Amino acid sequence: MGTDPLAEHRAHLLAVGYRLTGSRADAEDAVQDAWLRWERLGPEGRADVRDVRAWLTTAVARLCLDQVRSAPARREVYVGPWLPEPLVSSGPDDVLDAVVAAADVRIATMLVLERLSPDQRVALVLHDTVGLGFGEVADVLGVSEQAVRQMALRARRRVRAATEAGELPAPAPEPEQRRVLDAFVAALGAADVPALVALLHPEAAMHTDGGGIVKAARRVVVGADKIARFLVAVAQDAGPDALAGARPAMVNGEVGLLVPSSPAPVVVALTVDGGRATAVHLVLNPEKVPT
Repeated sequence: MGTDPLAEHRAHLLAVGYRLTGSRADAEDAVQDAWLRWERLGPEGRADVRDVRAWLTTAVARLCLDQVRSAPARREVYVGPWLPEPLVSSGPDDVLDAVVAAADVRIATMLVLERLSPDQRVALVLHDTVGLGFGEVADVLGVSEQAVRQMALRARRRVRAATEAGELPAPAPEPEQRRVLDAFVAALGAADVPALVALLHPEAAMHTDGGGIVKAARRVVVGADKIARFLVAVAQDAGPDALAGARPAMVNGEVGLLVPSSPAPVVVALTVDGGRATAVHLVLNPEKVPT
């Protein structure tokens, strides 16, 4: 019996779909549809495919293309800051761990990708991350190979600029992330604003994604003091048991927190650099938070 291509390449394909769309559901739909296309080739058609992984990758990319190109219009009407659907993994056997290992899908990275033009994003992900040739990427986008080279170049420049600005720090060691997260939770539980401020970079930014469904800040909150006071106020409004049942979780490959609060659970993710949180991400939209 041969190897099942879907099982062999599933994590890779999900990572491609997720990096393109920021949506686990859309990525899973694209992978499933790509598999159906593969099945429809029949034995003879499949035998003609020299590189199954590349074939499935381009199929997923084509299926995601409409979502990627329509994203800017959808973001314009989205209520408040947008965050990607968080990948909350439950253990070493979770396929999401393999997805995270297949590519950099940290929330900070996804937000940088979100600022690229749709075609720049596709060119960067498929060529620089996945390793497809410029010709193959050109076929997906329906443009010339030279155009793809220019798109990838511009995308790299924008990512480099974000990295140099400190928006995309190298992943902190997991023990450092856990120390910051534990101290963050303790300070928040104690409503200790000065302690929270000390854990945040002075120019830290906080995104709160409620999607217009639940209460959330309508704009990105910038500054350690503003973030600390906002978080304490929200926790106090939620009541003394706001953090009851909260548990650490791996969120997009970094340490975070899953808070089973009412009316819907909340995912908290921190970007840690130099022993402090440089970004706080709160995913409150119940359509995005795993149940």
